[in-house]
Amino acid sequence: MAYETILYELQDRILRITLNRPERLNAMTETMRYELIDAFTRAGDDASVRVVVLTGAGRGFCSGADLAAAVESGQPVDFGHVLRNTYNPLIMRMRCLPKPIIAAVNGVAAGAGMSVALACDLRIAADSASFLQAFVKIGLVPDSGSTWLLPRLVGLTRAMDLMLSGRKVSAPEALAMGLVNQVVPDGEFADVVDKLAREYAGAPTRAIGYIKQAVEFGLDHSLEAALDKEAELQELAGKTADHQEGVSAFLQKRSPQFRGE
Repeated sequence: MAYETILYELQDRILRITLNRPERLNAMTETMRYELIDAFTRAGDDASVRVVVLTGAGRGFCSGADLAAAVESGQPVDFGHVLRNTYNPLIMRMRCLPKPIIAAVNGVAAGAGMSVALACDLRIAADSASFLQAFVKIGLVPDSGSTWLLPRLVGLTRAMDLMLSGRKVSAPEALAMGLVNQVVPDGEFADVVDKLAREYAGAPTRAIGYIKQAVEFGLDHSLEAALDKEAELQELAGKTADHQEGVSAFLQKRSPQFRGE
């Protein structure tokens, strides 16, 4: 399907989803949210997709919800309806996707834009990137998973600071607090993200999906339950072709050629 607000580009097992409203710093509209839900659903169903890179066009990653468009509509916003029907399904699609998602944060990630970045598995930030929980600045509550994801990434003390103050966090500070995995000079950003995406495109995709599932489960369950889940998922992983290839490659002292099967 053709999209209006995002780009969907699949090449060499790498799916690049680009938020494509650069004139508004890729601020999210209802259309964009529904298109992202569809895009991540397609990614989950397409076996040729081995890794997803999520980024923004222009000089921003995503500045959050398009508040100007909401005001221009002249209609009051039913925030509960909007969250339950678009943002929340999007975050769940991302967290449940059985493939790695790399957030290539090329500029500001604010409000729900930051939430979407947090929902990815890895975050690579350009030097010029910044993060802010902007909700409190307009009298709102962090949403789209931020209250659940952010404390788990940076700890309760730092998360409360960011959510209650709404202050901007630079890329180096984000790295220091564990919010991102890597900070890259702007001039090297595209090459570094591409190299990482290619590495994951050749990884054992099913095992990565099981890892994501195990970690998500373990965050809200007891150790005993987590051990049972690990056993369940390890049994499934042990039956994959990639496991057999990994063992063969190890014994033959060669690099494995994983097929995501």
